[in-house]
Amino acid sequence: MFMDLKWFRLFVWTWTIVLAAGSSHGVAAEAEYFPTTQARFSMSYESVNLPANENMGLLGGSLLYDVNDWLALGGAAYGAMSGQRGGFITLGAAAEVHKEINDYLEVLAGGFVGAGGGRGGYTLQGGGLMLRTYAGAQFKSDRWGNVGGGVSWVDFPNGAIHSAQPYLSYSYPFVTLLPRGWVELPEDDIGPWLNIGTAEQEFIVLYHHYRIPSGVVTDRGTPQHRSMGLMGVEWDRYLDDHWFIKLESEGAMQGKSHGYMQILAGAGYRWALSRDSWVKLSAAIGPAGGGSVATGGGVLLDAQLAFQRKLTDHLFLQSSFGYVNAPGGSFHATGFSLGGGYHFETPDTHATRVSALDLTGFEARHLRIRLVDQRYVQDAPNWRNHHANLDVDLLGFQLDYFVNDWFYLTGQGVAAYKGQAGGYMTGLVGVGVHMPLAETPLFAEVDVLGGAAGGGGLDVAGGLVWQADAILGWQLNDAYSVQGAYGIMQAPKGKFKARVLS
Repeated sequence: MFMDLKWFRLFVWTWTIVLAAGSSHGVAAEAEYFPTTQARFSMSYESVNLPANENMGLLGGSLLYDVNDWLALGGAAYGAMSGQRGGFITLGAAAEVHKEINDYLEVLAGGFVGAGGGRGGYTLQGGGLMLRTYAGAQFKSDRWGNVGGGVSWVDFPNGAIHSAQPYLSYSYPFVTLLPRGWVELPEDDIGPWLNIGTAEQEFIVLYHHYRIPSGVVTDRGTPQHRSMGLMGVEWDRYLDDHWFIKLESEGAMQGKSHGYMQILAGAGYRWALSRDSWVKLSAAIGPAGGGSVATGGGVLLDAQLAFQRKLTDHLFLQSSFGYVNAPGGSFHATGFSLGGGYHFETPDTHATRVSALDLTGFEARHLRIRLVDQRYVQDAPNWRNHHANLDVDLLGFQLDYFVNDWFYLTGQGVAAYKGQAGGYMTGLVGVGVHMPLAETPLFAEVDVLGGAAGGGGLDVAGGLVWQADAILGWQLNDAYSVQGAYGIMQAPKGKFKARVLS
């Protein structure tokens, strides 16, 4: 076992202090310049050896932000893309150290602590805790990104997966403007100066409904239920007025496939129908599975035609029609979706710092990223299909968008790492209220969320769950805070009900 669970919990709380950025009060910008942050989006692929000489192709994706010249921190997710384990997905925290040898070569090493699993139960992944370490090198290109490879070790300490293997990687470095703490920008109606560009982006919360043909069977060979409802989110980033890249994730919350999840990345093209409406055509690919859905090795292909209608300068409605197909399995379906989105623009720069004057006309938007360690405590008999006497520990991320100083929108994705519930994951969205306590560094919060969950033997029926939390926090400084929370979580159509300690 590579990491004792007591030390693992200490690791999570340490990262909570490092990553839980946010502040209860806006602070005026004191400097003339804001530093930018170097970041990179990376992908990796490796073939992991499972018991009985079975191989599983594992695709990874990470988003890392440089803390200094040699250390980067962020989040990552991994999903099966070949073999027999479609639906095997994990998520968690990642760290990487890197050293530039010259203008064209960089050496690096890193680690991942995450949770999840799927398609194998607790006999394969145990509680769901996944550790991954790697070392390698990559060749750098200013225009096309970096390609490389090395050796990795994937380990599920309380499961049956312990594998060393080579890996291939691709990373795309970029610059982002994410100052620590909350800042205020100069107010002026003239807009940004001409020497800084803008990047157009959209964030969408959506409901997706699949209609499944009668000939589709589950991974057990029985007829697949004819429909499935999913809830999820989508992020689009425009490269120009027409072309965009996209990332989306959904989980089942209606039907008989609870535990099904998909993470898709792709690209698309947008046409304007009028000043207030557009048509978008896109294609995407990614890992998918769980809930007995027959996705084979895990690859899912998706094509969509979407219609978008502007409501205000930032808000819009979007509906789409599409088709999904798992080439390695029986699953395929037609689908439609309906969602509400938020349209915004961010500064687009490659400089190491940006003048406050160049940001005139922009508004500072306040975000908080939380690395969270949760525990489910039994609050109903038969809340699990097995090991009902064990609590379930989970690891994941929460992202909060503050509309103002006291009201925020929130979303979370967590997965089990202890309690023989490997493969359980949940994705929720909701709202919260933030309340500073007098003139102290303490604050209180209440949030309510709903969404999809499944896997690991927890009885969530179709997958729909809700959660409510009462939170007490301590603001360490303008950028960092720690929190503790007590809440309840329940599946309206299942037997699952738990108290939640965070």
